[in-house]
Order: sequence, then C-alpha cells, then structure tokens
Amino acid sequence: MPRYKTKKSNVVVNVDKRLRGIRPFTVCAVVKNLKIDDHSLSQLIQLQEKVSTTFGRNRKEIARGVYDLNRIKPPIKFTTVKPDGIRFIPLEFRRELTPRQILKEHPKGREFGHLLEGLLEYPMFIDSAGEVLSIPPIINSEYTGKVTKETKDVFIECSGFGLRFLTPALNVMVTALSDRGGDIESVKVVYPGRVLETPELEPKKFELDLDYLNRVSGLNLSMERVCRFLNQARYEAKPSGKRIKLLYPAYRQDIMHQRDVIEDVLISYGYNKIEPLIPKLATIGNQKPVEAFSNKVSDIMAGLGLQETLSYILTNKRNLFEKMNIREGNVVEIENIVSANWSVFRTWLLPSLLEFLSRNKHVEYPQRIFEIGDVVNLDNREETKTKDTRKLAVMLTDNSVGYEDISSMLDSLLRGLGIKYTLNRIEHTSFIRGRVAGIFVKGRKMGLVGEINPLVLEKWDLEKPTVGFELDLSALTP
Repeated sequence: MPRYKTKKSNVVVNVDKRLRGIRPFTVCAVVKNLKIDDHSLSQLIQLQEKVSTTFGRNRKEIARGVYDLNRIKPPIKFTTVKPDGIRFIPLEFRRELTPRQILKEHPKGREFGHLLEGLLEYPMFIDSAGEVLSIPPIINSEYTGKVTKETKDVFIECSGFGLRFLTPALNVMVTALSDRGGDIESVKVVYPGRVLETPELEPKKFELDLDYLNRVSGLNLSMERVCRFLNQARYEAKPSGKRIKLLYPAYRQDIMHQRDVIEDVLISYGYNKIEPLIPKLATIGNQKPVEAFSNKVSDIMAGLGLQETLSYILTNKRNLFEKMNIREGNVVEIENIVSANWSVFRTWLLPSLLEFLSRNKHVEYPQRIFEIGDVVNLDNREETKTKDTRKLAVMLTDNSVGYEDISSMLDSLLRGLGIKYTLNRIEHTSFIRGRVAGIFVKGRKMGLVGEINPLVLEKWDLEKPTVGFELDLSALTP
C-alpha cells in the first residue's frame, strides 16, 4: 500500500460566506517539483476531465482546476462576482471577457453555462494580486490556469457541494501527480467557523471476515493467501483472529462493503481459476413468449430484404428529443455518468436507426434496416418504477422513398403475423405533416409509420429521403 507524505505550504484559501447556496465547498493542494512532458501533460488533462465527469457528474457536483503556482500570489479567495463585475482572459482566448460574456462566447461557457443558470453571482477563485484563477465549473484563466511543460509547481482545487466527493477527487489528482515524482504540500482552507487542512491522505481502515469471503466466493482460501492477494491489490492486511484488518489508500472511494474487498481478492486470485460448479437445483429453461415472437418478426423482416442492426440501449437526451424535433420528456437517467453521450435509457428505437444511418452514409444505397430491442420508460406501477418494452423499428432510405414504401412493408409484416390493423392520421413533429399515421390494433395504438421530417434529417446530417415505422412488440406478443 502506498503512503503519501505531505508538507505544509504557505498557501491559504479563504472561503467567502456568500458562496452558501452557490458552490459552498472547496478542497485544495499544492504539488511541487513536477517534470512535465507532452505525454504527462496529456495524461494530466485527461485525468482532470475524467475526475470532473465521473466523480463530478459532468462538473455538476465537482469541478477541478490545476494552475501554475508560480503565477499565483497567495492568499487565494474563493468568493463570488457579479456577471459583469470583472474581466479576464479565459483559457485558450486572446481577449478579456466578463463572466456573462464567457457563458455566451467561450465553448466551455456554452457547454457548462447551464450549471450557473439563474444565479445572481458566480463563484470565482482570485489571488491577492487580483488575478483570476477560474470561474468554476466553467473555465480557468489563460494567465494562471495554463499548465505547460515549463510548469514545475501546481496549485489544485476541487469545488462543489459536498466534501464527501470533493475529498477523494482531490486525493486522486494529487496522488497521481505524486506517483509521477511530485511533492505534495497541504493548503489551509479557511471557512466561516472552521479551518481544514487538505489534502487528507491518511490510509482508511476496514475489516474483512475470512469465513464470509470463502462463503461468498465458494473458495477455501487460507488467511495467508488472502493477505497476500490483498497486499497485491494495494492494501495493508494484518490477520486478527478470523478477521483481517485492512488499510487502503485515501484516494479510494469504492470500499463500502466487504464484497468490494472480496472483489479485489478474486481479481488477484484470478477469475479464470475459479472452477464452475453445476448448482444443486433442478430447473427447466424455457423461452419467453416475447423472445419467440421477436425471432419470428426478425425472420419476416430478413425475408423482406432488410438488414438487422443492434445498437446500445443507452443514449442521450439530444438524440431522443432535440434531433427528433420533439419536446423533451421524462426519461430514466444514469446518476453517475461516465460519458454525456451515454447518460439516459432510450425510450424509442427510431433515433437509434437514424444514428446508424448517419454513421453509414458512405455505404451503398438503398439502405433498408431494422432493429428489435428494448426501450425503458418510467412507470410508477412497477416495483422498479421503470418498464422494459420490446419494440421493432424499420427504416428505409434512398433517393426516392415515400410513405407507400414503408406502409406496404408494414402491411407485409402484420399480414404475415396474422394481425388485423388500421392506420389513422396523427400529428408527430418527427414526421412530415400529413405523411404520418398511428398503427392501431383492436382500437389500441401500437406504433406509428411515416416519412421522416426534413428538419430531423438535417439534424442527423442525412440528405436522402427516409421513411420508417415503430411497433410495440410486447403488446402484440400472443
């Protein structure tokens, strides 16, 4: 287990009480004597973004900044400023802007400006000489916030809404730089009513029950082997009767239960070395009706000359709503997203097919595709408050395709399944007005069919006419 030594720096950060309700917390550190080259600089930038995206929920909960310490004159003040109350040059710009202008004109301002929406004053780090460090969670300044290969000493801050997440985020940053040869120094963070010394890098404590490990894993590992595996996983493990007392690095935030430690033991042991056992339980497997029905539908669509696609169930709101020219609705969202591109569960399939077509414009036309897959919708009647629905989506694109082409394909499918249906005119802004219909079976709406709106095609960067339909297979399953 690594141990990290820290010295006290002469840097003090004073936190203004006006930040309460805006962005009330920060933790800070100094790392000196760094040797930065092109590779390590690229890694540092990637690490900053990863921490802000994962720990910070895309900067909502945590924003971080790394600055050239030698351009900063402590003490530093974490305070607020009015939207037009100061001017400075933001990172990668050549002229001064006010905070309000940054939110409108700077790429990062346009991307993350919604995080400051509705605030009368914005958070800001500023040094004793009046030099701006950053407006979190938007952008650093060009003067203090630009780290280069000449930078030797850095000041690091993480700001947000809770020390529970800020502390490990800072620890990840400083220990990564320490592993690259840097020397960590602590910073005094002065809040109204209390003072913190950060970072706090003392190892964390935990205990593991050996009998519980063997029962959960199905193995019969000795105390000695388990301790060896844990030491390989960067723990410090000491036997204490039937239990193992553990220390683990301060940058880890993922140890919440014994099973989290057991996972590390099994990784060191090797999952492929675990021999599978047949459960002593008599079961008879059978295919779900919706799976059998989906296979039948797939055979029919392939017989009609269509190519089957398979796309991710995760997508983003822009694909589901903005690009489809419809109002934003309720969706099931991922709480701690890794990427903004994969942040919600899809609610329908047609956007997935349009994305597929937009990535395959180089392929020969006509393109005739279909997908059978699940979508997820909110449903308070379900125990999980969500409901999975199996759907079919079909899309045709060529120099000249129209409503007649897609409606005749729909007719071939439903006749082949022996399903009687009717088409009734509806309004849907993803489709051309007057060229879209609802698909009704026994008076119940089961889908829609029509010609895709040119506005939608433009947003997906598609140039050829496109038609499609979507059906609820779960509701149609016999």
